[in-house]
Amino acid sequence: MCALGGSKAHDGGIYAISWSPDSTHLLSASGDKTSKIWDVGVNSVVSTFPMGSTVLDQQLGCLWQKDHLLSISLSGYINYLDKNNPSKPLRVIKGHSKSIQCLTVHKNGGKSFIYSGSHDGHINYWDSETGENDSFAGKGHTNQVSRMAVDESGQLISCSMDDTVRYTNLMLRDYSGQGVVKLDVQPKCVAVGPGGYAVVVCIGQVVLLKDQKKCFSIDSLDYEPEVVAVHPGGETVAVGGADGNVHLYSILGTVLKDQGKLLEAKGPVTDVAYSHDGAFLAVCDASKVVTVFSVADSYSENNVFYGHHAKIVCLAWSPDNEHFASGGMDMMVYVWTLSDPETRVKIQDAHRLHHVSSLAWLDEHTLVTTSHDASVKEWTITY
Repeated sequence: MCALGGSKAHDGGIYAISWSPDSTHLLSASGDKTSKIWDVGVNSVVSTFPMGSTVLDQQLGCLWQKDHLLSISLSGYINYLDKNNPSKPLRVIKGHSKSIQCLTVHKNGGKSFIYSGSHDGHINYWDSETGENDSFAGKGHTNQVSRMAVDESGQLISCSMDDTVRYTNLMLRDYSGQGVVKLDVQPKCVAVGPGGYAVVVCIGQVVLLKDQKKCFSIDSLDYEPEVVAVHPGGETVAVGGADGNVHLYSILGTVLKDQGKLLEAKGPVTDVAYSHDGAFLAVCDASKVVTVFSVADSYSENNVFYGHHAKIVCLAWSPDNEHFASGGMDMMVYVWTLSDPETRVKIQDAHRLHHVSSLAWLDEHTLVTTSHDASVKEWTITY
């Protein structure tokens, strides 16, 4: 019996070790932000893998599996270590370690990417075909990312419980200190429209942004706004309220004007979404119902959809404008057919033990879901 490395093998706590397949070497993981390979026979270190300089780079676990050496960082990242180049991992598997709150998708360079925001303020982007992912560079949100959307210029617009709205260029994927709008109160939801417009729903407030600047707000509301959607044409804003109504506003230059029209849902509104062609507005509520309104017909009620056994929390329209998906607290996802409420696709226990937090479509047959289980899933939908 002997002590590897003398009295101080690492400069921090050693949290894991793993034997090589031939039992001649050990891999160690330490809070000093390094992993090391030890030659047991000669009682010395062979390789040192520096994993970074931040607290999240502390190494908490390791595994030597055949030819693969892996370590786990405090950040949750899994590192494939390279014996031939200890200074740089062969591969780093990244993802969320906290619950995912929101989701959006966008095509970049001919590829479809998934963007997910989590409770700890992280935003990750995923290649929808390979699953490869990474996080944005730089310093971003410091609290929960509540909602995201991509505008026509390729900017990811995200709102957070840190009381900010951020604009991030999806070509650069680098947080900018310039594209930050500080709000007076905490935002809950953001939606984008053409012409550089974005509308943010905050606690007791609806805010209009134009070209990354706050230009108008409505503060004296007689209801609590929860969610928002902007018509694809850019002229109308639909705000869902805890009062069980959808309130319609017009964008007139740099102001919002109340149209004085209410759309009645069956309960407190939890999400709203316009179809991509702007013909319909879908509204889901805490009473387990989705109501679809016909825009051209003065927002008359087109159809009502029942099926969930608990509060519905999210909606997303398929690119075909004939189908839409809903996710509820019952851990169910339904894909509905607009023209026939009885025709539906049911996904049971989409995220086992956790409800779906957000939905988005990559194409007419591929649905993406996120959940508080910190995972992103893709589903192939056939009708």
